[in-house]
Amino acid sequence: MKHHGPVLQMTGIHKQFPGVKALTNVNFRLFPGEVHALMGENGAGKSTLIKVLTGVHSIDKGTVELNHQQVKITSPQDAQHAGISTVYQEVNLCPNLSVAENIYIGREPRRFGSILWKEMNRNAQELLKKRMNLDIDVTQPLHAYSVAVQQLVAIARALNISAKVLILDEPTSSLDRGEVVQLFSVMTRLKSEGLAILFVTHFLDQVYEISDRITILRGGEFIGEYMAKDLPRIELVSKMIGKDLHVLEELPKEEAERHVNHEVMVQATGIGRKGTIEPVDLTIHKGEIVGLAGLLGSGRTELARLFFAADKADTGEMTIEGAKVALHTPRQAIDHGIAFCSENRKAEGIIDDLTVRENMILALQASQGWFKTISRKRQDEIADEYIRALNINPPKPEHLIKNLSGGNQQKVLLARWLLTQPKLLILDEPTRGIDIGAKAEIQKLVLSLAQKGMSVLFISSELEEVLRVSHKIVVLRDRHKVQEMAGDEMSQKNVMKAIAGG
Repeated sequence: MKHHGPVLQMTGIHKQFPGVKALTNVNFRLFPGEVHALMGENGAGKSTLIKVLTGVHSIDKGTVELNHQQVKITSPQDAQHAGISTVYQEVNLCPNLSVAENIYIGREPRRFGSILWKEMNRNAQELLKKRMNLDIDVTQPLHAYSVAVQQLVAIARALNISAKVLILDEPTSSLDRGEVVQLFSVMTRLKSEGLAILFVTHFLDQVYEISDRITILRGGEFIGEYMAKDLPRIELVSKMIGKDLHVLEELPKEEAERHVNHEVMVQATGIGRKGTIEPVDLTIHKGEIVGLAGLLGSGRTELARLFFAADKADTGEMTIEGAKVALHTPRQAIDHGIAFCSENRKAEGIIDDLTVRENMILALQASQGWFKTISRKRQDEIADEYIRALNINPPKPEHLIKNLSGGNQQKVLLARWLLTQPKLLILDEPTRGIDIGAKAEIQKLVLSLAQKGMSVLFISSELEEVLRVSHKIVVLRDRHKVQEMAGDEMSQKNVMKAIAGG
């Protein structure tokens, strides 16, 4: 159901933070009955534009029109009242409450002050069935269901509050392919009903699979609006990164392969944890990048956490450089030269209210002990060195890390662990939710570290990325190691067959 005029029009939007021009003269239109992809590198201004639209940030200059009438949105409540709802990458619901309670929290049907539980549960069941094609027990706690189902519940809640504009911010980053298909089926149905959907993702395949229109931002500026069918992928990427695609082809993997030696860095024999990961044998050589491939829930993160002693193995043993070790805590793992960059940078990585410099030196300071304080002069030197080396933007060590884009936060976390000069670097989804340019930089960095003799355990949901950087791939399925492959064996077809069990 297509309409002629935009339901939402943002014109000449400017937004500045101390020392940073986040948005400069940005335009954006959203039409009913369309999925409109907002694309750009990390730091391009996508998150800021969404926060301006939803009243989290005020606009310095520019206008917002809804249904051809100018509006002033000063809070998320204003946005909801205007008919704008957002579902974020990290599902922002209450996992301990029931599905029905999450949908109607703050708006429960009541009589004489008491909640009408049967009516609320019935309404929630009908809403999910009708709008999401989801038939589940709404009296169960939300945490009993998968991330994909939680996303659909979040969308149902958003639609039940307001139904003109739906913003989906990285909704597929934690979903497997089957769950993405389920979400896209719901999005297709919603747009056929005339809903306007703003879709933010870093997966190019998904952009072209579901989107009708694309707007590109770069460096906080408006690059252009295009119909998806008229914009070739290579042009989209070039416009996003402002460079030709050769940047993605400059990964010196062959050179790095020559640096893999036969000396064993870490050897795990029968390492496992009941209910989490079945016993696994895994050998990692010096200068070797070992990729873990498998679907969500296959046990990749669980295995990585055992290597770092974030979870304690209850079977098997581990040797580091030939010496048997018993790791009971992450501190012991760090002392043995193991570093772990978690996939959940928000909860297990960055500390929002500290600066880039302070976040960067945390692991090094912890390894030295809190009574051997790193001098402020040395901290400044470290921050400047790694900001330059990793191209962290903006290049300001005293900026609060929460004001950086996701890709730049990820680089700060990488710097934190590189400072400890680890022998084994565990990277769990290091490029999740970041743009193609930053992704290429991190991939090149990983390969250059391997060239210098560092061992890397690399996890990514993007199979192409695992194939691109790994010297050896270990395939996990249903918490079991099912295959190990190297050299010419490592092809997308072979890995997919191993993952699928065929």
